[in-house]
Amino acid sequence: MNNLHVKTGDTAVVLSGKEKGKRGKILSVNPKKGMVVIEGVNMIKCHTKPRRQGETGGIIEREGALRACKVMRVCPKCDKPTRVAHKITENGTKLTVCKHCGETL
Repeated sequence: MNNLHVKTGDTAVVLSGKEKGKRGKILSVNPKKGMVVIEGVNMIKCHTKPRRQGETGGIIEREGALRACKVMRVCPKCDKPTRVAHKITENGTKLTVCKHCGETL
């Protein structure tokens, strides 16, 4: 899986799993593994040790990765989860388009 249907900065909704229905901004994408990290979704706890003198250790909560097939992009205009369509203009540029309202994403 080398290219994904979502990009960093898009708003996405989770389709399945314990976090089903939650929305958030995509923070990072790993196309090689097919994983995405969404803001405020799939929170995990990391136990960290202090690495330098004066630094404190403890339990830090951060976002964990999800499979990209479990998320869907949200259209900013119609505010619905949508599959993306590709439209080629007259001058040859490729655009991503919402399947519901036809707005470019």
